Amino acid sequence: MATHTAAPPARPATQVEPFLERARAWVGAHRRLATWVVAALVVGVVLVVWTLSSNRRSEGIASRQLQGARYAFESQNLPLAASELARIVENYSGTHAAQEARLLLAQVRLQQGQPQQAVEVLRDFAPGASNAYAAQAYGLLGASYENLGRPREAAEAYQEGADEARMDFLKGQMLSDAGRAWTAAGDTARAVAAYRRIVDQLPETGVVTEAKVRLGELTKGAP
Repeated sequence: MATHTAAPPARPATQVEPFLERARAWVGAHRRLATWVVAALVVGVVLVVWTLSSNRRSEGIASRQLQGARYAFESQNLPLAASELARIVENYSGTHAAQEARLLLAQVRLQQGQPQQAVEVLRDFAPGASNAYAAQAYGLLGASYENLGRPREAAEAYQEGADEARMDFLKGQMLSDAGRAWTAAGDTARAVAAYRRIVDQLPETGVVTEAKVRLGELTKGAP
């Protein structure tokens, strides 16, 4: 008696196969356009790889030059440090080393008694600085404005620095500096707000004792 072997069940069609068929049909009908699309994708990938490689090279060169500028700064050769740092800022904009160089250049300008030049270094940089550098940039900007006798601008910079600071001790110091500058600017209400923020939100920081003293002086003991 003959036996019949059951045919294997038909494989269910998947969604991938119709898509591939449509893709092949489209490429067949638009060969030239498909060639341009593939070429554009290849060029895009090459550009991305080249950009990443170039950025790494730039960061490495800028970092090495920054080490030399730091050595000049630590040796108190301020003119050489300023020259080296300015070159890094100009030639390697966008690198981490250039951001560090800008902060160090502002410190050099302050030590050279050139607060206006320090303001020019920081004024446009601070608002767009990355999280790692923003608080320090605003703090140096505030110090530069104070050296220029512009306490209101100094207080605003310190206040921005406090908002950007990620560590409590730095936030507290910025708020303390802001309170001092607001007081010098004659804005008692904002000075009180800065000191009260330290007392209420940062009671473990080293500036809380001074904040309480300043609050007592500004409020005459009123709550």
